[in-house]
Amino acid sequence: MKLLRYGEPGQERPGVLDKAGLIRDLSGYIPDVAGPALSAKSLDHLKSLDIEALPHVPGQPRIGACVGNIGKFICIGLNYADHAAETGAEIPKEPVVFNKWTSAVVGPYDNVLIPRGSEKTDWEVELGVVIGRAASYISEQEAMDYVAGYCVVNDVSEREYQIERGGTWDKGKGCDTFGPIGPWLVTTDEVPAPHNLKMWLEVDGKRYQNGSTSTMIFNVPQIVSYLSRFMSLQPGDVISTGTPPGVGMGQKPHPVYLRPGQTMRLGIEGLGEQRQQTRGA
Repeated sequence: MKLLRYGEPGQERPGVLDKAGLIRDLSGYIPDVAGPALSAKSLDHLKSLDIEALPHVPGQPRIGACVGNIGKFICIGLNYADHAAETGAEIPKEPVVFNKWTSAVVGPYDNVLIPRGSEKTDWEVELGVVIGRAASYISEQEAMDYVAGYCVVNDVSEREYQIERGGTWDKGKGCDTFGPIGPWLVTTDEVPAPHNLKMWLEVDGKRYQNGSTSTMIFNVPQIVSYLSRFMSLQPGDVISTGTPPGVGMGQKPHPVYLRPGQTMRLGIEGLGEQRQQTRGA
């Protein structure tokens, strides 16, 4: 099942994609693709519905972030062996954890704003994991029972703010619009092999990232279990699990960074595609 949210910012309604690729309205059954609606019981009920009989949403409405009311937007850094190599970093012994502020969340086709004074805004296609059940101190063996589904995340990053300005990575990761999510939340039953998905990203038609989740250092159960030792995870929390090589910072002989007026396209096998225009803030 491919869940989504459609409508203007702050007014999104829940929907589901039917077999023909049409949006069907779910607001008669759940208030939003968020919180309790992501529980296994709720998802099982939605899966039992006759999707083709739900109201069809006409036209081409704006698609919002596929999860509403996100409580925590947690990210894992340097989690692909080939990406760590391109940045010259050592393979982490434990997951590198940082946050994106929820004010960074936008829809998959919304504009990405280059911060004022920024010269090193970068791109990162990532597999997003959406939590569907409250979790604390869970084992790797049971971790997948707490996952509602997966989505595409663009972990947009300002490298100067992240690396050169002192403190943690967070200030370079959480700028407004730096967290496009979606277009869909794809439930786990439709993603039987999350650790073998092709993923890619292009800027102005040039493909920079062309990787696979198979090169993850820490897999999804390891990440979910690890995080649950340090914080409780709640339904609707989003975990962005790292990026493959090909980021702008790693380009040779010189890094390549985003500037206003460019187009990013990115996607993950089975999870859909995003497209963003860059604009000056």
